[in-house]
Amino acid sequence: MDSGNGADRRETLATNGKQKPWHSLSGKLLLLTVLFVMAAEVLIFVPSVANMRMRWLEDRLRTAAAASLVVEGWEDMELPRPIQNDALMATGTKSIALKSGDMSRLIAASDMPPQVDRQYDLSSVSAFAAIRDAFVTLFSDDRIIRVYGPVEGSGMMIDVVMEEDPLRNAMLVYGRNVFFLSVLISLFTAGLVFVAINAMMIRPIRRMTTSMQAFSREPDDPARVIAPREVNDEIGIAERHLQSMQQELQATLKKQQHLANLGLAVSKINHDMRNILASAQLMSDRLSMVDDPVVKRFAPKLIRTMDRAVDYTREVLDYGRANEAEPNRRLVDFAALVADVRDMLIVDADLRPDGEPAPDASPVDFIIDVPEGLEIEADSEQLFRVIHNLCRNAIQALTADGMDDLAIVRRVTVSASVENGTATIDIDDTGPGMPAKARENLFTAFRGSARSGGTGLGLAIASELVRAHGGAIMLADKPGPGTRFRITLPNQPDQALCRERTAPMPIKEVGE
Repeated sequence: MDSGNGADRRETLATNGKQKPWHSLSGKLLLLTVLFVMAAEVLIFVPSVANMRMRWLEDRLRTAAAASLVVEGWEDMELPRPIQNDALMATGTKSIALKSGDMSRLIAASDMPPQVDRQYDLSSVSAFAAIRDAFVTLFSDDRIIRVYGPVEGSGMMIDVVMEEDPLRNAMLVYGRNVFFLSVLISLFTAGLVFVAINAMMIRPIRRMTTSMQAFSREPDDPARVIAPREVNDEIGIAERHLQSMQQELQATLKKQQHLANLGLAVSKINHDMRNILASAQLMSDRLSMVDDPVVKRFAPKLIRTMDRAVDYTREVLDYGRANEAEPNRRLVDFAALVADVRDMLIVDADLRPDGEPAPDASPVDFIIDVPEGLEIEADSEQLFRVIHNLCRNAIQALTADGMDDLAIVRRVTVSASVENGTATIDIDDTGPGMPAKARENLFTAFRGSARSGGTGLGLAIASELVRAHGGAIMLADKPGPGTRFRITLPNQPDQALCRERTAPMPIKEVGE
């Protein structure tokens, strides 16, 4: 139900993306580009309007100065009224005055207002003051201003009084034109940026998104894996990484499917195997009743082997439902446990137990180098499986093809010690050693096998069981040829106390 809801949500998101393009990454990119360009245009608009205002006022002063210089030579003569009106109309002012040194002369005047609202000196205006005055002009109405400044090429000053509304109207027209021009520039720039980024980023990202959606629907289809483009930018690198992840995921899914099929097959086989082993147990029980020394010697070992086989089949059936059971820790006589491993392996390979020669010309020596009375606190069956798997791998390496030379020493040594509450177990062999490929994937099922045709399950199972005990297993270095596995199990009891607890108590006769 949850996976179905997740798929529905993904489909809904994809559908919504198609229905509302302005919510897509490309739509947001276009909108943000327009906004950012408009913001840049606003930053340009403010000083440009202030500059336009200064130019407008300077033009009025230059026009008034030109008209004033014409009549400058008419000393002590007042201009006729028609000429004054023409000069005032041409400059758009109410009065024009010319100042030279300490002398000031009124050139023309008409309808002088009772007061002047603001005065501006154009001889020295800072950028901040120009911007401030421009905003004051835009948000003011019906003001009378006085503007004065120097006349170029002379030492005189021109002074005019005028209405501010014509300047304000000119600034509003200029601002409107700049605004529409900014919108056009923004749209044009945003279009160019959008086309470029859409080609370089949006389309490749949309392609990756489509590939991921298709892959999520059919992850086992090799055709759903993205084909990366031959580019070296960040998106090209992301496409190659996506392809690698999709391929690894497909391989993992295939392996899991293989394991599921294998588990189902093994479960069926084990179900029938348990019935066969149950019959074999009954026959082995009856075989132990035969009065023959050889039979009596091997019958108990055969019965223990059959019991372990039955337990293993049951554990295999439970493997698909849960992990390994929690260890049932008990004190285990480690030397006796290794001896059981050796006796079980005698059936599969030619060992030299207890110094007795094997019938083969090139036997394998199995040496148990364990101090007498050494006890390890562990689950006996799980520890047996760990030692058995490692020793069996060692014997298979010693008896493999290419090991037929009679002069080759074939030896497996199991040693153990307990120091400072930690048990150290070494399984050492004189085989050809661990291949480099197997070292890379050691303790990984189906990848860590040291021999051709192996599955690597033995080392994977051993590693899982050791970790369940809170311990660690590793491939230890050794000076000579061969392989040495080292197992460490922490939290072990003191051996002196163990021997004291397990020492036999004297039995007293009744009446003593």
